Amino acid sequence: MKVINLVFQGFFLLVLVLFLIYFLTGYDSAFEADQYCHSTLSSYDSLTGSYGCDHDTETHQWILYESNDNKEPAKIIKKFRYKFL
Repeated sequence: MKVINLVFQGFFLLVLVLFLIYFLTGYDSAFEADQYCHSTLSSYDSLTGSYGCDHDTETHQWILYESNDNKEPAKIIKKFRYKFL
């Protein structure tokens, strides 16, 4: 019985830590994440590549990326995750 109680407490602690990480990190809204993405975008020099911000609705984040002209996949520079709930 003590082993089951210890496993339950460990599982509860893990879930609690994951919720705290989720709610204490990330931006409060999609608008705030968008503003930070475009603010960071303005600091990049556009002479070496084509930079942009894009909204990914599945993962609830804005992505700062650099695209290439030679049809290679874009390079992700930074992700700005926002809280969904």
